[in-house]
Amino acid sequence: MKINILFAAKDFVRSSLLIEMLSRQGYSVSTVSKSREALSMLTDKSFDVLMVGQSLSDEEGLVFLRNFRQKNKTMPVIVILESPEAVLNHIPANLSSDLALPHGLANKNDPMSGKITYKLAFFQLGADECLSYNQDLHESVARVRAVIRRTVPVQSEETVKVNEIELNMSSYTVKISGKEISVTAKEFDLLYVFLSSPNRVLSRPYLIERVWGYNYFGSPRTVDVHIRRLRSKMGKAARYIHTVPCVGYKMIPNSK
Repeated sequence: MKINILFAAKDFVRSSLLIEMLSRQGYSVSTVSKSREALSMLTDKSFDVLMVGQSLSDEEGLVFLRNFRQKNKTMPVIVILESPEAVLNHIPANLSSDLALPHGLANKNDPMSGKITYKLAFFQLGADECLSYNQDLHESVARVRAVIRRTVPVQSEETVKVNEIELNMSSYTVKISGKEISVTAKEFDLLYVFLSSPNRVLSRPYLIERVWGYNYFGSPRTVDVHIRRLRSKMGKAARYIHTVPCVGYKMIPNSK
């Protein structure tokens, strides 16, 4: 299924190659520069991963992460630093109680005495991973994938089964009553969304977001085309997917 990433940062010039590479890997990356916009999108839409720059256009990344973690303690957060050795020379007053300085640095002759790196500060505030702009792109993407594997539930599930329908998340295959059927990647993702949201009405825009990603600007009717093809392959099991007029679709597992 398409993994949706929200990237909040001051600008995206230095991160453009990373964003492009993530997109080529199949991730959908949406970008915002202001903290208010980011928090609004995180409230209105369903994202899987949050990426945060060291600074946003209206707020420090540390402050933004602290405020976000007060509301959401589970979403994985990946931080992009200017440099892995960057030092936080001054701790903002509103963060002083959230950050703990490293022990053993009270040395007047030590330039690091009483200071903390941005990397350590972000980890203390709840970041799951810290990357940097000058880091190897392939390593950065590998680290993003590693965070997703260990934090996003979809990636850790091997099989999802509802009645006679069984999805193998590792091999991307579908079996109905023990017999494998051939489906496209989008049809597989649609079926996963249905199986993981039983008895819930799913609108076309919601299905677009979950399967095609937020950067898709095509017609919502493409959902109808894919679901029609998926139903034709499911045989009798197609009875579980119901059309909700003028809205979208709903999977009812106990349909007869």
